[in-house]
Amino acid sequence: MTSSIRVALITGGARGIGLGIAKSLAADGYALALNGVRAEDQVQDVLKALRDDGVSVVYCQGDVGSPADRQSVIQKVRSEFGRLDVLVNNAGITSPGRKDLLEADEESFDRVVAVNLKGPYFLTQLAANFMIDLQDAGIEAEPCVVNVSSISAEFVSTNRGDYCLTKAATGMATKLWATRLAEFGIRVYEVQPGVIRSDMTSAVTEKYDQLIADGLTLEKRWGEPADIGRAVATLVRGDIPYATGQVLHIDGGLRIPRL
Repeated sequence: MTSSIRVALITGGARGIGLGIAKSLAADGYALALNGVRAEDQVQDVLKALRDDGVSVVYCQGDVGSPADRQSVIQKVRSEFGRLDVLVNNAGITSPGRKDLLEADEESFDRVVAVNLKGPYFLTQLAANFMIDLQDAGIEAEPCVVNVSSISAEFVSTNRGDYCLTKAATGMATKLWATRLAEFGIRVYEVQPGVIRSDMTSAVTEKYDQLIADGLTLEKRWGEPADIGRAVATLVRGDIPYATGQVLHIDGGLRIPRL
């Protein structure tokens, strides 16, 4: 049975930026399929809070770096809702050990690429084919894909080379999918967050507190998951029309060169 409610699948959706996105899309009336690597019993508080607010939500446990898990996630969305309107590729990992370029190892490189680049690439393929099947079945929707990358697509960190490479490549993946899916009316966007308060940045809080105080960003505060959530919701709603393939920078002005 196909749900009459629009459905959004958000990878890494049970915490941090992903949860910020989930809350914004839920506020716009979306049912949620939240993906993460943690067992479902470890995210019950998140699921309960959403359900208490009247949100229809399911948890799709799985590692986006695993082909079998990607298939399982899409199959659960199909069986639970019968449709998919939005895919948000948000799940990602930072460079294990944050090793210098001269010391980095291939095992860590392969893991970062699998989760941050290969996983979203092939999950988009699965999701897009599902969306196209729904169109062929006459189900009306305005489908879209949003890739969450990072300012590390453009800013160098020599102790996170693999991470920077995957985020830079996400920009090309966005252009590729926007081009291929345009004929089906599937919009594709990229959101580049700046310094966002999350699990990934928790270990460097003191460092960025000082950098922000010293003027790293024009807006002198941390970015919050809700900031990214509102940006993604804006794209999903189509409030920025005629813009498929574009990048939205949510970084408090960090990218503006200053003398």
